[in-house]
Amino acid sequence: MKEAELTAPLSLDRIALMQTFVRIVEAGSLSAAAVQLGTTQPTVSRRLQALERALGLPLLMRSTHTMKLTEDGERCYLRARELLDGWQALEADLRGAVDEPEGTLRVVVPHAFGQQRLVAPLAAYLRRWPRVNVEWLLHDGTPNFVADGIDCAIHVGAVTDPSVVAIRLSQVPRIVVAAPGVLGTGPRPTHAAELAGLPWLALRTYYRDEITLVHDTTGEQAVLPLRPRMATDSLYALRSAAMLGLGVAVGSAWVMADALAEGSLVQLTPRWCAEPLPVWLVYPQARYHPARLRRFVEVMRGAMERVVNPAG
Repeated sequence: MKEAELTAPLSLDRIALMQTFVRIVEAGSLSAAAVQLGTTQPTVSRRLQALERALGLPLLMRSTHTMKLTEDGERCYLRARELLDGWQALEADLRGAVDEPEGTLRVVVPHAFGQQRLVAPLAAYLRRWPRVNVEWLLHDGTPNFVADGIDCAIHVGAVTDPSVVAIRLSQVPRIVVAAPGVLGTGPRPTHAAELAGLPWLALRTYYRDEITLVHDTTGEQAVLPLRPRMATDSLYALRSAAMLGLGVAVGSAWVMADALAEGSLVQLTPRWCAEPLPVWLVYPQARYHPARLRRFVEVMRGAMERVVNPAG
C-alpha cells in the first residue's frame, strides 16, 4: 500500500485493511502481524493508518513497548471480526463445490508425531491440494492460536480450553519398557508392584513423581511413587535413555516398537499399562473455517488410527 492511498480513503480496499487490523490485534503487535501476513512492519503500520484515516477514528494507542485498543478500536475489532467471518462464509457459499483449498495452513504438532508418523499424511494432504502450503511447527504444548496465528494443532492428552473445537482422532497406547540389562539376572516382573524397586525415567509432560498402571483385563490400578534418575520432556530422549539402560520408562507403544523388535528394549508387565492418551485435533471456534483447514481435518481423521498403531 502506497502513501498516496492514505489520502484516498474511498478507493481503499476496506476488507484488506480490516484483515490487517484484525491480524494486528490478534497477533499482539505490528511486527508479529507483519510476519504472519508475510510483509513488513512499515507496510502494516501504513495500512493501520489508512484504516484510521478512512474511519476518522484512532483505533490503537501505541508506545514503545505497549499497544492498547481505544474504545472505538475495541468496537471496530468486534465488528470487523464479524464482517470478515461473514465475508469468508459468503465466498465459500458462492464457490460451493469448487471451494478448493488454497493459502497457508499453520499447524502445531507434537515433536515425536510431527517428526515421524504425521509426515506421511501431511504429504498426502499436500499432494491432494497443490495450492496449499503448510507451516509445520513442532511444539508439545498447547499453542496460543490467536497470538501465534495458528490454524490448528494436534494435541495429545486432555483438552482443557473450552474456547476451541476439539475432534478426538484416536488414542495412544502406553507401555512399560526397559533395556534387558536393567532387570539383571532376576526374573522378569509380571505385576506392577514389582516395578517399584527398579530405577525409573520420567516423561515430564505426562508423569513425574508417580505413575498409575492399569491391568488390561481386571482394571486393577497400581500407583507407583517414583524418584526418577532422569526426567525429560522429549519422548525420543526418553526412549534413548531407556535403550542405554538408565531405567524403566512408560512411553507410546508406536515409539517403542522398533526398539522392542530389535531387542534393545523389552516390554515389562505386558498386562499392566498406563492409561492411553487421547489424540485431538483442535482449532479455534469461528463461524467460518477455510477449506484448507476442513480438508486437513478430513485427512487427519482418516490417517490417525494408522499413525498410532505400530503395525500401521
